[in-house]
Amino acid sequence: DIAEAERVAEAVKKLGLVHAVITSVNRDERKDGGSPLFAETIRAVKRLSPDCRVEVLIPDFKGDKDAIDTVLDAEPDILNHNLETVKRLYLTVRPQAKYERSLELLGHSKKKGAVTKSGIMVGIGERNEEIFELMNDLRSVNCDILTIGQYLQPTRKHLTVDRFVTPDEFNEYKKTGLKMGFKYVESGPLVRSSYHAASQVV
Repeated sequence: DIAEAERVAEAVKKLGLVHAVITSVNRDERKDGGSPLFAETIRAVKRLSPDCRVEVLIPDFKGDKDAIDTVLDAEPDILNHNLETVKRLYLTVRPQAKYERSLELLGHSKKKGAVTKSGIMVGIGERNEEIFELMNDLRSVNCDILTIGQYLQPTRKHLTVDRFVTPDEFNEYKKTGLKMGFKYVESGPLVRSSYHAASQVV
């Protein structure tokens, strides 16, 4: 529904938002992954609310560079794509995604001039050294912003919580991330990818 872009833009204007995070369900049945609607929504929001920053949280578009570029050409203020978990757990947690493909998306977006952002869940079975390896991988593609939050089991059919990460551990992730060169790290039990998003502009 291409008219959705205008409706989203009107809602952003009516709410008086200064930072809008826009995402969607995956549209893998479409060759373009729904990327034109992302682009049109970015442009519509910027047209109706020129002072509002626009962050988009996008799928990997199966690695399709044309789809990614369609979004980037609309000039979002932040391009967010979540890795979600460490490399070892990808087949379990994200069976339809590829760790390297997500990194490549973020690296490509950075080379095109975007401010890039990614996020992960912890407490799902990863080890701390794997988290730090993931953070290094994100920095290798110059990712700017990182969010880290506690995994919670949404339904009985989903993976169980492996452990509840302590506040001290979350603080350590943040300190380590900033030392690695991330410009902003949001790390805590309640953090999700849009948590305090308006404060993360770099």
